[in-house]
Amino acid sequence: MYVIATAGHVDHGKSTLVHRLTGMWPDRLAEEQRRGLTIDLGFAWTTIDGREIAFVDVPGHERFVGNMLAGCGPMPRKGCVMFVVAATEGWMPQSEEHLAALEALGVANLLVVISKADLADPGPTLAGVRERLPDAPIVLGTDTDAVRRELVAMTDRIPEPDRDADVRLWVDRSFTVRGAGTVVTGTLAAGTLRIGDELVHDGRRVTVRGLQSLGRDRTEVTAVARVAVNLRGVDHRGIARGDTLCTPGAWRDTVEIDVALRAAGKLHERLVLHVGSTGVPVHVRPLGDTAARLRLARPLPLRIGDIGLLRDPGEHRIAAGIDVLDVAPPALRRRGDARARAAELATARVRPPVCARGKDLRAMGFGLTGERVGEWVVDPTWWAQRRTLVTAAVQRWSDGHDIAAGMPAEELRRELQLPALDLVSALVAGTGLEVADGRIRRPGAALPERVEKAVQTLEDRLALEPFRAPESDELTALRLGPKELAAAVRAGRLARIADGVVLGPDVYDRAAAALAGVPQPFTAAEAKRALGTTRRVAIPLLEALDARGVTRRRPDGSRDLAR
Repeated sequence: MYVIATAGHVDHGKSTLVHRLTGMWPDRLAEEQRRGLTIDLGFAWTTIDGREIAFVDVPGHERFVGNMLAGCGPMPRKGCVMFVVAATEGWMPQSEEHLAALEALGVANLLVVISKADLADPGPTLAGVRERLPDAPIVLGTDTDAVRRELVAMTDRIPEPDRDADVRLWVDRSFTVRGAGTVVTGTLAAGTLRIGDELVHDGRRVTVRGLQSLGRDRTEVTAVARVAVNLRGVDHRGIARGDTLCTPGAWRDTVEIDVALRAAGKLHERLVLHVGSTGVPVHVRPLGDTAARLRLARPLPLRIGDIGLLRDPGEHRIAAGIDVLDVAPPALRRRGDARARAAELATARVRPPVCARGKDLRAMGFGLTGERVGEWVVDPTWWAQRRTLVTAAVQRWSDGHDIAAGMPAEELRRELQLPALDLVSALVAGTGLEVADGRIRRPGAALPERVEKAVQTLEDRLALEPFRAPESDELTALRLGPKELAAAVRAGRLARIADGVVLGPDVYDRAAAALAGVPQPFTAAEAKRALGTTRRVAIPLLEALDARGVTRRRPDGSRDLAR
């Protein structure tokens, strides 16, 4: 299907021409028919030379430019427009504004039709149009066969749409049908809609209950097409023109964007951004002469490469066309940030983030180029730089925390400016460092000299009395506090039995050997005597042996060896 919008000054015969071509009168509102004036969008369709063509008829009065833009805005880039100029009046103010709007929206395919050529000499109007549109084909509306031929030729110039693209349907009508519920309509510029599809509207999931296109029920509709979507999960009063239906997870709502400006005139601080079928008030902050930052009054699902325009409704003029350059722009907090950003945007190219989740890149409009790290896509150079930094960062931290269990992963994440903690393990992999208990450390790291000497003294004592744990005053004399003891345990030099109770690392094997000579089963008191230790040590040691499966506790509280 091909979708063609109309454009042109009020009362120049756009609706009449559509009626002649399709046999359908596009004005649907009673007031429109009573006044003979197009107020809102109208729709009609026909088949020409085997091509299904749908027309979106737009109002030409200056009071309804917003409606005109809602009809033309969702058109795909390089979309088609039938531009009507009456021979009786020639080029008029709304002709000029409509043309400026179409140029701002990037519409490249125009067919100019001179209407009412049977009521006035079309020559002067034809000459005036040639001045403004020297390359556009021009035909007389009285020759409908010529109009049809040119429409077919125009459709031949349209590039093939991406039918596998993510869906973003800009809603231009919402109503309810008895027995069916909520129905919305719009121009599907890319992608495919199917019955049963789940879409997102305003952060909530809705389901495609039914589809129609050109008045016929469909199981699926592919771009480009006019489509009516019967929805489950939303009341028709909760969805309106300017809203969107989007592929879940594929789009990112944003309230701040950086844009390139095309054919910019005077920019006020307050303008209206027209994109798709919506018009949103924006605050404009110029960034040089060719770019600006826009703060939107409400979030929209936009991507890099989207086109739109800025309009000053008070002065009835198009202020600029815009191309979206960035939907997640950096904050401009420090002096000089705006100047630097303007220089970057002057190239009209914004680089993707050096590290981002693949779904976020997709939602922003970037390709998934780069190195894949789980769900993340990273710039290979940036990632390699962090790999070279990670070992030095851990070493620096360890030098200042010589008895710590290792550098906290969150500390390393902040230092290397990683956006998420789950990237730390991937970054450390293959560097010779190890990750344990949320910390990064060098395997087999030696104890500091002061701790080494104290541990050696303790080892000598335990070699003589393996089950006599040092008392707190002995540990204090050796300057072995909780952190030093924990470091010795991590190094495999001591075994922690309980708080403040440490023995040699082979204590479990030695205890099992000692208890093998005790009549089975045995009590805790008998075990204490066999080990030559105190209750402070014997009870937690027996519990540790139970946990390791070396001993088994019986119902009466006695134990025996499990092996």
